[in-house]
Amino acid sequence: MVREALKFYIGGEWVFPETPKTMNVINPATESVMGVISIGDKADVDKAVKAARAAFDGWNTTPVADRIAMMEKLLALYKTRWDEMATVITEEMGSPISKSKSSQVGAGFGQMHSALEAAKTFVFEDHQSPRIIQREGIGVCGLITPWNWPINQVGAKVAPALLAGNTVVLKPSEIAPFDAVMLAEMIDEVGFPAGVFNLVNGDGPGVGEAMSSHPDIDMMSFTGSTRAGTAIAAAAAATVKRVAQELGGKSANIILDDDDFEKNVARDAFGVMMNTGQTCVAGTRMLVPQHRMDEAGEIAAKAVAAIQVGDPKKVDTQMGPQVSEVQWSKVQDLIQQGIDEGAKLVAGGTGKPEGLNMGYYSRPTVFTHVNNDMIIAREEIFGPVLSILGYETTDEAVDIANDSPYGLAAYVSGTDQDAAINIARRLKAGQITVNDPDWDMGAPFGGYKQSGNGREGSHYGLEDFLETKAIMAPGL
Repeated sequence: MVREALKFYIGGEWVFPETPKTMNVINPATESVMGVISIGDKADVDKAVKAARAAFDGWNTTPVADRIAMMEKLLALYKTRWDEMATVITEEMGSPISKSKSSQVGAGFGQMHSALEAAKTFVFEDHQSPRIIQREGIGVCGLITPWNWPINQVGAKVAPALLAGNTVVLKPSEIAPFDAVMLAEMIDEVGFPAGVFNLVNGDGPGVGEAMSSHPDIDMMSFTGSTRAGTAIAAAAAATVKRVAQELGGKSANIILDDDDFEKNVARDAFGVMMNTGQTCVAGTRMLVPQHRMDEAGEIAAKAVAAIQVGDPKKVDTQMGPQVSEVQWSKVQDLIQQGIDEGAKLVAGGTGKPEGLNMGYYSRPTVFTHVNNDMIIAREEIFGPVLSILGYETTDEAVDIANDSPYGLAAYVSGTDQDAAINIARRLKAGQITVNDPDWDMGAPFGGYKQSGNGREGSHYGLEDFLETKAIMAPGL
């Protein structure tokens, strides 16, 4: 079945674009068309922004309790379409169906639920004699989301923006747009006021740039590459928009000498390969004591060799394809550069896995004896590629970890947890994971340096979408 999304959701209605233009969405496992969408342009953005602007005052003054009630209805409806959305995500971006059901769809629900729970206790108006501090929506927010964790990032932006009292214009990735279309259908069914939520499909040049420079959009929230993020910030600067960005990553993973190597090197090598390495927080720079380099390489190579790569519709598949031919080619080029730079290839390499000639499949790849000046240690590959680097002292490990233009996430593992936490305190990244705890939806998520600015998740995400107003009068 070829899916279609030929209309945009603007002003509470499904409307055709101002200028008809379509784009095929490719199933990366089959290289065939899984869907067709309309592609918008500036005129469609203008229409969506106008609808959002008209709806803002009414939504911003709607009692918080009523906004919460609407979000609760949306989450209840979301649950009823869980499996359908998982199928869509598997088709559009290649996530294995078991992961789509648990991680992909579950993450979207988790983001929205986290924002909802935060809104229930958030202090939107605080009487601080002799003043009142009011927190209110910024205005019209432009949201641009990526393809790798599509509904996760849609949920991380849409829910807090709406709960904070903003109206939104969403441009999901044109590579994986259908999950966002499904959410728009749910928002329509729940009955959010017309213009509060608007969706325009399109690409960066046609829709993203029009949103970033639009004089009636008050804030841009973007998740994607650092290159695109700098372009959005530049376009937004002329109108002094607020800009929140979650950008690239090249996360360091420090394995301390006292750690259980057999268990945790295997765990973390496997973890890098999940979502086919297309995760911004993946610990793709594994740092190990230099004298244990070859040991770590053997453990990692054995772990990735056991990964079931193949058809994402099969329940036992653990790793699917890259999202597109462009992404596959980029990953292949970077693997070759690692070989050319002299890193030791201990697993995988260029080309497709044996028996997988159709689809954008890469081989789970591990390099050892990598130094931090190599391209594979500097550039975000966004594929199933692990680079293992050596260190002599923990001070050197921290220096190597921080020697990156990125600072999104980092990891530390060791038997002495207090020592591991002390190392975590020294790392320049927005989210540090010590000894593999469960995913914490209440923690702030965002980066240092070229990994962006602002934070998502729980009340931190709400704060990104709020203005602060001080009201002062005699007798307050």
